[in-house]
Amino acid sequence: MPLLKPITLDTSRLILRPLQQDDAASLFAIWSDPLAMRYFSFVPMTSVAQAEERVERRISGTADGASIACTLVSRQTGEALGDLSLFNVNEPCLRAEIGFSLQRRHWGNGYMFEAAARLVDHAFDAFGLRRIEADIDPRNQASANLLERLGFKREGLLRERWRVGDEVSDSALYGLLESERRVPLTSPVAAPFPPATTRH
Repeated sequence: MPLLKPITLDTSRLILRPLQQDDAASLFAIWSDPLAMRYFSFVPMTSVAQAEERVERRISGTADGASIACTLVSRQTGEALGDLSLFNVNEPCLRAEIGFSLQRRHWGNGYMFEAAARLVDHAFDAFGLRRIEADIDPRNQASANLLERLGFKREGLLRERWRVGDEVSDSALYGLLESERRVPLTSPVAAPFPPATTRH
């Protein structure tokens, strides 16, 4: 039986639902934005077709239960704001990696903390994960702040691990253990918080 299953989760302001093909245009707004992609794992996209291909690939990648990909949808407007995923699952070790991104015009409103806290709680409580990991560019202070607010601890630095375009960068590695998490993580409404993305 697959460890991860497609989910729909609610928060006070958001619905986290499975990624759909028609989310590509909304996610292209992130993946084509040089500022939003500053610390991402690939260079900004130049066409919606690239986003459509990536969304299709990520949806296909969820079929075996080794990952889940969610879209953050505003409960008020129905707009797709960003994405949040668990991937690189190691079932015997009960661990996975978390990744997230958010449209820049929604930065600073606490949406990603609200969504990530809900997914982390579900991953530990329903999926039975023991550990969740994240890989960020160490210069990405917003992501570091968000992860630490969720209870993640910085555990190491891998030098010159990424090459994105012409730029080589390091990886800061973070981890959160189920046994160490603050319970509950999920808050009714998150305070405003800086923008953040992980490499995924």
